[in-house]
Amino acid sequence: MPPLKDITIITTCLCILFIFIPFLNNPNNINTVNVEKAIPSHAKWGKIAMQKATERYPSAKIYDYLHVKREQKGNYSVEKFKLWLDENNKKFEVIVNIHFDTKSEKISKISLQKQNTHT
Repeated sequence: MPPLKDITIITTCLCILFIFIPFLNNPNNINTVNVEKAIPSHAKWGKIAMQKATERYPSAKIYDYLHVKREQKGNYSVEKFKLWLDENNKKFEVIVNIHFDTKSEKISKISLQKQNTHT
């Protein structure tokens, strides 16, 4: 049986080979896959909800938001969002409802409702 020192050296060399051999290949042979991040259908409406909240409460900062749900009513849909705002260290929530034609996506109404206040 070979001495322990020789086994350690052989093991180290093999580990180095297995780690670095893939990097020695020609980079043109590397196969890559482009993965597109899926953009949620409500993303566009979320931006509008945040813009409207900023217009209504210009000195407040939006620190979080949630897409609550989409409701469909005939030819119209309503995207519902909940936003959390902080204005002068007073936190509050705003519910934003965006009403729009489902096919054309033309907005008919946007409502904002301030909810309970937190300190």
